Amino acid sequence: MTKRRGIYLLPNLLTTAGLFSGFYAVVMSMNGKFEHAAVAIFVAMIFDGLDGRVARITNTQSAFGAEYDSMADMVSFGIAPALVAYNFGMTELGKVGWLAAFVYVSCAALRLARFNTQVATADKRFFQGLASPAAAAVVAGMVWACQDYDLNGHDYEYLVALITGMTGVLMVSNFKYNSFKEVDWHGKVPFVAILAIMLVFIIVATAPSLVLLTVFLLYAVAGPINTFRTVDKVTLEDLVGDTEADADFDENTASDEDSELK
Repeated sequence: MTKRRGIYLLPNLLTTAGLFSGFYAVVMSMNGKFEHAAVAIFVAMIFDGLDGRVARITNTQSAFGAEYDSMADMVSFGIAPALVAYNFGMTELGKVGWLAAFVYVSCAALRLARFNTQVATADKRFFQGLASPAAAAVVAGMVWACQDYDLNGHDYEYLVALITGMTGVLMVSNFKYNSFKEVDWHGKVPFVAILAIMLVFIIVATAPSLVLLTVFLLYAVAGPINTFRTVDKVTLEDLVGDTEADADFDENTASDEDSELK
């Protein structure tokens, strides 16, 4: 019996929803609605986290889905954050502004390409460089927090450009970032853990923009700290460039199904 040709609906529908959220963020930033734009990027992160897990749960993984997911991520976590940041606070910087945005976009593209080529050999416990959704969260969190606290992006245009550009550079660095993939999501936890999770939701709900910005900024800074703490002698290959393996990683084999964060 010939296998029916086509694509799986559910995971690709979630990927499309993430793609739409990224495009929506760009449109909202063009209309000056930066809070809506920033929130849309976080919504895209949720869909990006769901599509891979749903594909594995329903056994609907496919090569098409993996490629489509990468294309959607480039829009949602590469182009969208850069344009949102540019429209928010860098339009008056001239070449400096759009170059800072382009640095972010190009680094996001390189980050995704490197991830796709190293997925079978990288240590699954760590990411090499800041994952693109986390980088997008830093930029989107910055814009969202500024909007919540009535800070005009053009008053801090150089800071906006610096954060956008440096976040992009972190994506193509060799800094080690915990992937949290070793967490056993199927195991049992103490009752107090549920209470702790409820407390986290309450804290986030009190000031979502500030809390999310703080969390992802700390995560972005944790990469360099984690690398310098575990490497006896820091070399250029530990910071950026090509390496035979990930920066000071063990030569373990990663699962080719782990593609939620890139």
